[in-house]
Amino acid sequence: MFGNRDIPTYLFTGFLESGKSTCIREILEEGNFEDGLKTLYILTEEGEEEVDENLLIYNRVVVETVDEEEDLTEEKCLELFKKHRPARVIIEVNGMWDLTKLLNETLPENWTVVQTFTTVNAETFQVYISNMKPLLMAHFQLADLVIFNRCTKEMDKASMRRNVKAINRQAQVIFESGDGSVESNIEEELPYDISASEIKLEDDDFGLWYLDVSEHPDKYEGKTIIFKGQVYRNRTFPRDAFVPARAAMTCCADDISKIGFICHYKDADQYATDDWVMVRVKVKPEFSRKSQSLYPVLWADKVEAAEPPEEEVVYFS
Repeated sequence: MFGNRDIPTYLFTGFLESGKSTCIREILEEGNFEDGLKTLYILTEEGEEEVDENLLIYNRVVVETVDEEEDLTEEKCLELFKKHRPARVIIEVNGMWDLTKLLNETLPENWTVVQTFTTVNAETFQVYISNMKPLLMAHFQLADLVIFNRCTKEMDKASMRRNVKAINRQAQVIFESGDGSVESNIEEELPYDISASEIKLEDDDFGLWYLDVSEHPDKYEGKTIIFKGQVYRNRTFPRDAFVPARAAMTCCADDISKIGFICHYKDADQYATDDWVMVRVKVKPEFSRKSQSLYPVLWADKVEAAEPPEEEVVYFS
């Protein structure tokens, strides 16, 4: 009946008691899987909340529990599929498990991940950021939707959002309060005047600007931006192009990479990779067919040699 057709697979990631089961319950309650088709729900850890059995029965959801990471193999997945013949699969993933291995080695080839939800308990977020940041960032990196729950008015939601966007610019981020209200349009407090036609970035401002212009390139269209960056060029670049980049730490000290946007300048080939420069550019968004969205492209009218900043690495927190 099913042959080798793709099986839609939904991943729910997050640490213990982050709200994964609650998220699954709400999706079922909203009728998203109320189509009469069978769903296989693979549960890899039991938290304080469980999905109501009657709700599972009503939605034709069958539950299989796999407690140990080494027990959830491709063979196990195929065994469960053969047993239940589901139309789709939900996996509630233990927050300590290796997500990359799950995606690349465990899931059968035709189990197509169509959406990944990551839930975060906002009350314990800072604890995890301080002590388990690489693991948390791995969740963010693969997420389509990140849900911060148990939020209060006093929490710094902009900082939470930056932590996600620094690692995954495409992820949608929402904040859910204890009363069930949801907020998604968090205004970032920028350290410069966005209404100005010319914006000079301080060295420490680059990270915030990078995230904001990535997400809202249209806000910066035609504006002049002045900032310091480190030249990056390779042999595939045309003579008039380079990237004025900065080193950024998105996860930990071992995870530092260069970030920046392609910049066109008539004398770009006069500068070598790793030279520090001060650039004066205009932002001209272009449309990406791949992402079906706008992305920023820079056009420089002035590039000058510059001294390195006091702190060469930028941060997003």
